[in-house]
Amino acid sequence: MKTDVLKVKQLKKIFQSGQQQQAVLNGVSFSVQQGDYVAICGPSGCGKSTLLNILGLLDTADGGEYYIDGLLVSDMNAEQRAQMRSRRIGFVFQAFNLIDEYTVLDNVALPLKYRGDSIRQRQARALQCLEKVGLADKAALFPNQLSGGQQQRVSIARALAADSGIMLVDEPTGNLDSKNGDAVMALLADLHQQGTTIVLVTHDPRYATMAHRQIHLLDGQVVSAETVHAEQQESAA
Repeated sequence: MKTDVLKVKQLKKIFQSGQQQQAVLNGVSFSVQQGDYVAICGPSGCGKSTLLNILGLLDTADGGEYYIDGLLVSDMNAEQRAQMRSRRIGFVFQAFNLIDEYTVLDNVALPLKYRGDSIRQRQARALQCLEKVGLADKAALFPNQLSGGQQQRVSIARALAADSGIMLVDEPTGNLDSKNGDAVMALLADLHQQGTTIVLVTHDPRYATMAHRQIHLLDGQVVSAETVHAEQQESAA
């Protein structure tokens, strides 16, 4: 029986601008089970990326509850959240967020440094992850020597490095052309087949259909949640 690895209950997030308050998330509730591939969809400004940042423990909610593996993490302090993030969350950013001064290998190995692994352990694991995304031969290069598609694959390798089993992916094709975007999405589908739990934020309906479930946000609320049927996935692939 599958278990919930991520669960949110009535999440709220309010942004303050002068005297004005805007509820970016207003009572969002859903769960993600082990091995799921979930797409969070909706128009620009509906709260998708804010929600993903909270799920990735990069931001905190102003109300509600968030559980990882059944543990309440929404009340954890910054150090506890950082430890949980390094152990259970891999994050893929739209803008790649690679460090230009680090080699590809060192970028991928960076999360393991915070976990306390030795240099040899970090480098061996990073190389394994680069092999998974087909970039082991680029390990000694720097990010600015790679194409956008290759940089996004490096960021996916970095998300894999900690072997967290959960990958949060924020608009991974937003800075890529269609060919590279398709290649990145095919890689994510392959990683899911290997057992990675994926939560994807996307505005592209075709890519959203590649997930098994879609959660639709509008004005900071879940307006629908649906299962994607196999024939829809086949037409999107």
